[in-house]
Amino acid sequence: MKRVAFTLVFLWGAASIGCGRSGGARADTRAEAPIGEVWLSDAQVAEAKLIVAPFEEQDVDDVIVTSGKVTFDDAHVSHVFSPVSGHVTLIEAKVGQRVKKGDVLAILESPDIGVASADLHKAEADRIAAEHDLERQKELLAVHATSQRDFEQADDAFRKARAEVERAKQKASLFRAGTTAGVTQAYALRAALDGEVVARNLSPGGEVQGQYGGGSAVELFTVGELDQLWVVADVHEMDTGRVKVGSRVNLKLFALPNKAIPAKIEWVSGILDPATRTAKVRLVLENKERLFKPEMYATLFIAVDERKTLAIPRSALLRLGEQTAVFIEKGKSPDGRHVFVRVPVSVDETEGGKWVPVAHGLERGARIVTDGAILLAGER
Repeated sequence: MKRVAFTLVFLWGAASIGCGRSGGARADTRAEAPIGEVWLSDAQVAEAKLIVAPFEEQDVDDVIVTSGKVTFDDAHVSHVFSPVSGHVTLIEAKVGQRVKKGDVLAILESPDIGVASADLHKAEADRIAAEHDLERQKELLAVHATSQRDFEQADDAFRKARAEVERAKQKASLFRAGTTAGVTQAYALRAALDGEVVARNLSPGGEVQGQYGGGSAVELFTVGELDQLWVVADVHEMDTGRVKVGSRVNLKLFALPNKAIPAKIEWVSGILDPATRTAKVRLVLENKERLFKPEMYATLFIAVDERKTLAIPRSALLRLGEQTAVFIEKGKSPDGRHVFVRVPVSVDETEGGKWVPVAHGLERGARIVTDGAILLAGER
């Protein structure tokens, strides 16, 4: 009886084990990926947001990073100072107003103008008197009624009077009062070019210090064009040989951190600053939408040493211990999943740009995981 009971228990246990194995086999129907490979379904690839691209030749370059500043195009900006001292009697131009070359910006009342105009009138009168005296001395000399010495003195006086007229005209012209219509103390500040009044630094009745008054003159108006600006930056001496006119630039402004602006180097200075050991470079910035303003700070990413070669994006690289590797997609697994294989590569990471040249480890056309490879590395 005991032997029969033991046999039944044994058979029941064996049956139970068999059932357990059968159930386990049904639960694990998917094969495991080999070491170094990751198998993912379509849903898992989409969820991981993997990006795959073919391994091809790219425009590879190094990148020089430097800082700069937005400025006016100096051929399209005028900084208006007053050459005379005086007080403001009228302001014609408002900030933001469009003006044309020669338009009156403001009127000053200045004694310097009156003095310059009066000096010119006096010089003209002295010249006429000296000329009359010279003519008289010439007639007297012809009939031997005067001496050669008196004639020569009259001639010298006339020459001096004529020179004084030229000096007075130059001074009056400098103060833009070069007419002889009458003595006036009004001085008109005028626009030197077409543009927009972007700054004004005077008020009605205020006193203005002239450039030739012996004091420190202040810029009264800034008139310029904002549709096209410059960005001026400094390049270190060691990089000047690599930056050329036409070098591509990605420009980022502190005021617009999420906007990358493509541009090209338009000018490279032929001299170095002896203090900073840098050379100035310049690029043109189109500003039709008025997003950019003079004095904004900028960061320049200058592409240099450009060439075509087989390369991968820097984002595709993985550091696995001392090994540098990438993941490539190699078809489908037996159960239809995407197969990703880890492959060691040798790359030239001395380049500072987006693309990294590959020396060996990959064949042209291989499908490289360019984004999300770090997630695959976590699977293995």
